[in-house]
Amino acid sequence: MPEMESTAGDLHIANVTKRFGIFTAVDDLTLTIPQGAFFALLGASGCGKTTTLRMVAGLEEPTAGQVRLGDRDITRLRPYQRPVNTVFQSYALFPHLDVFENVAFGLRRRKVRQVASQVERMLALVQLEGFTKRRPAELSGGQQQRVALARALINHPQVLLLDEPLGALDLKLRRQMQIELKRIQTEVGITFVHVTHDQEEAMTMADTVAVMNAGRIEQLGRPAEIYEYPATAFVANFLGQSNLLAGEAAGLSGGDVLVSAYEQRFAVPAVRARADQGPVFLGVRPEKLALVADGAAVPAGHQSVAGVVTDSSYVGVSTQYLVRTGWGTELAVFAPNSGTAAPLALGARVTAHWDPRHAFILRREPGEGDRTTPVLDEPDAVGAVS
Repeated sequence: MPEMESTAGDLHIANVTKRFGIFTAVDDLTLTIPQGAFFALLGASGCGKTTTLRMVAGLEEPTAGQVRLGDRDITRLRPYQRPVNTVFQSYALFPHLDVFENVAFGLRRRKVRQVASQVERMLALVQLEGFTKRRPAELSGGQQQRVALARALINHPQVLLLDEPLGALDLKLRRQMQIELKRIQTEVGITFVHVTHDQEEAMTMADTVAVMNAGRIEQLGRPAEIYEYPATAFVANFLGQSNLLAGEAAGLSGGDVLVSAYEQRFAVPAVRARADQGPVFLGVRPEKLALVADGAAVPAGHQSVAGVVTDSSYVGVSTQYLVRTGWGTELAVFAPNSGTAAPLALGARVTAHWDPRHAFILRREPGEGDRTTPVLDEPDAVGAVS
């Protein structure tokens, strides 16, 4: 299928601020979203992501700054004047109209001819052929979401905005729709901007993810890049889970940064370090850690910490352990259930070890994070089971 619109250009959000009274929802945000990208704005409630989306849609007016599509300034245009459509979590379908008329609604308002062929094309795209005469109440949540998507795409928008579009679906259906949305975006070739608080959802679908916090972008990049090499402690713990050990960096030694933490010494490759002097966090993702019984050999070149198993949770693909170290911090460890090792008992003395090439170093404010205790089964965390 050819691209629905090839003249859009990149979406530019330039120095945009939005205040509601004394509260700043979006704080001097500058962002460029390439034409044809599947872009995710990821963040917790109140971080400013939905407000940003609403300013692009024209539903909110920026306090300051500019929104451009290609070379066109759309900052002050009314929503209906913008080549932008939005799909909401609530679907917002017309209950008294059947599927055909819901999808055809925008075309009929513009008095477009040959409506039937375009509606059929859209319903085929979202795999709803044969549903034309059904009312929304006769459809499942996933089917309603597909109708809402077809209704938006039939207007040939240059940018499609998705505001938590899968939030009302159950886990299995949500994952199916993640795959479908990515397929549709690839097929139509237009820019998708997806707002979500769900880390797995953003990583599954988006080419590029922007992690928002307090109205600003904490980090922007490819999902794997952000996950494997977070820029801040906030990103490390929002996008999945991380074990963060508070320490002091003592500079470079060869190609490594040396770190002292809790009277132990560690080394991390300099290319994995955001700082090489002063207060830092040494970070390791739970799935990068492995456990062996106390006293057992640790692979050559690995670094390690001794502790006691204080909790375990079986979640199918892995068993998630908490290991309390000698200084009181608990480390999360995700051990794959490969069937080759017996589960560890509570109270067992173990050694947690990791390859230093899988660790990372972040800047830390003095006194910050001196005691970090991870929580197992954090909702929507990458690698967790919801």
